[in-house]
Amino acid sequence: MSCATRDQLLIKLGAARKAAGPAAWRIIDMRLPEKDQAATPETFGFRLNWQNLREARRREGSYLLRSNLTGADRAQLWAFYLQLTEVEQASKELKHDLAIRPIYHQTDERIEAHILVAFLAYCLQVTLKQRLRSRAPGLTPRSVLDKMAAIQIVDVHLPTTDGRTVILSRYTEPEPDQVLLLQMLKLSLPGQQPPKISSNGVTVAK
Repeated sequence: MSCATRDQLLIKLGAARKAAGPAAWRIIDMRLPEKDQAATPETFGFRLNWQNLREARRREGSYLLRSNLTGADRAQLWAFYLQLTEVEQASKELKHDLAIRPIYHQTDERIEAHILVAFLAYCLQVTLKQRLRSRAPGLTPRSVLDKMAAIQIVDVHLPTTDGRTVILSRYTEPEPDQVLLLQMLKLSLPGQQPPKISSNGVTVAK
């Protein structure tokens, strides 16, 4: 046995319980060594609790919702719970994916502008999520954004003999998997921008 002491055994069991989760842990009965006892096949053992396993299987697919709201329709309570989960998910996406926090602005106007931009970005993210549900189920907005992040826009500056500069703004050609994703979402990239000419700091479209 790899665990020579009881303390080492408990550390390994704690890590295994965290990885397996409490639901899986309840179907196992264990015999642990007493204090100051070594972990040996005689002092440590485990076996399946078949009664708890059968109960866990019977409960698979069921969800228990506990509430302090009484007298309300059960379907309405479930709808309230789904709304709560959506609000919590929205808060998580605003804080993490859209980086609304932390805010280091020093004036109220800048803080409000920061929140407005984050809210608009969230609206776009929700719109993308709704489109994915009907046209590309299984994909998340985050996975789509990560995939499309490989498409970049670059400005190519070409100096001319008369001292001016031709500026070509071009985006990279999408890969086959990106093209397929765009087709599934019924989206198309805009056309490449026409070249621009810069002279003495002034840029004009050609």
